[in-house]
Amino acid sequence: MSRVVVLLLGFALAAVALWQLEAQRAGLEITTRHVGETPVTRIALPGADGPVAVLAHGFAGSRQMMQAYGQDLARAGYRVWAFDFLGHGRHPGPMSGDVNSIDGTTRMLIEQTRGVVDAALAAEGWQGEVALLGHSMATDIIIRTATSDPRIGPVVAISAFSKAVTATAPENLLLITGAWEPGLRGFARDAVEMVDPEAGEGETARAGEVIRRAVVAPLAEHVAVLHSRAGRAEAVAWLDAAYGRESDIAVRATGPWFLALMVAIVALAAPLSRLLPERAPPVPGALSSGRFALVVGLPAALAPLLAVQVETRLLPVLVADYLALHLAIYGLCQLSLLWWLGRRPEALRPVAVLALLVWGLGVFGFTLDRYGANFWPTPERLTIIAALCLGALPFMLGDALLARGAALWQRITARLGFLLSLALAVLLDTERLFFLAMIAPVILLFFLIFGLMGRWVAARAGAVSAGVALGLILAWALGVSFPLFAPGGQG
Repeated sequence: MSRVVVLLLGFALAAVALWQLEAQRAGLEITTRHVGETPVTRIALPGADGPVAVLAHGFAGSRQMMQAYGQDLARAGYRVWAFDFLGHGRHPGPMSGDVNSIDGTTRMLIEQTRGVVDAALAAEGWQGEVALLGHSMATDIIIRTATSDPRIGPVVAISAFSKAVTATAPENLLLITGAWEPGLRGFARDAVEMVDPEAGEGETARAGEVIRRAVVAPLAEHVAVLHSRAGRAEAVAWLDAAYGRESDIAVRATGPWFLALMVAIVALAAPLSRLLPERAPPVPGALSSGRFALVVGLPAALAPLLAVQVETRLLPVLVADYLALHLAIYGLCQLSLLWWLGRRPEALRPVAVLALLVWGLGVFGFTLDRYGANFWPTPERLTIIAALCLGALPFMLGDALLARGAALWQRITARLGFLLSLALAVLLDTERLFFLAMIAPVILLFFLIFGLMGRWVAARAGAVSAGVALGLILAWALGVSFPLFAPGGQG
């Protein structure tokens, strides 16, 4: 009976969440086009003739992440163009140049932004100033673009940081920061105080032609700020004031419904996994504390110590080739220790592998891609995913065999061991492997979401089937998440 209840509640929650999320898109024309190689999503009401707004995402993001702001602006009459930066989302070309130089990667991204502005103005026939809205990394790009291009008008910077902000430029700037981003809130306050030392958060500062405001999105961090209703309402009102417009739109909740839909999909995996034939071997006995410490500790120390000795600059993705090697050493070491301790892999159940792949990559992945962030690879990323599989498969097989029958504290400790292993790698070679630190949240979310699904599948079909499917999903998730980068490129 409990399985039926979970099934019904899961489908009901998913249906309500889908209804709410689709209501945000209702009535809008959402089309995809290209500016050169740059993928662009245009969002507008049918026949809209309002100002043009160009939206840019942050590092390791994609244009899907900006859709909540874009859809609100479109419903307010703006013609919105959101694009993928070089190396991000579905853009086939890599970032390149010197990431530490203004004349390197930054200049290339500014030029790309200008190219989208050029195309938007030509296609829309708009004669006025273009609004720019960006998040995180993009805030530096759009602010520098605004200060050097007279066609740019109001700027909305979300989770902003840019050394290009001065007391006089940009002239029209709204800064939106999550309440849980203390450092970036400080930058936003400083930017406003450049104009009026007495102005604080929530107050508009003016000095001649310069107008600036810093607002806080409640209960939001660096990602949730992209769904903040308060932040989105401020953005619409700011642009309306800049263009002398009035909008009367209801800013809908998107973040909570997106989260509810994701939770429903994960929860539904539990009763649906019960449809698989029950062919899992008996649950093995728990490892002793000493043996468990060996199986977790030795790979965690050995993988970074060995992997950092290898020069890994083969794949055009930041630290992807190193990560593949690290995962492979970690997984093979763990599998060897488990074999020595009598934990032998059981038979593979292809139906179970396929079921987890369909639910994880198909259902969950499609939903994430439509409402959250890019999850589909371009052809250029398929070889990267294949290379990552060489490390992800042994790693997840070892993890699945260790987790089967382990206590909760052991499963948590095992995953923390891997994160500490990545941290050790960063400490051993910080200059080359700094971006590994950004992988930690992806790994953590992977275990919370897909690891839970895999646990339910393992209970029916065994650890090997779950481990193989999770290894493929992990390689896919990492392969689509991190930017393509060619360090030897222009700049």
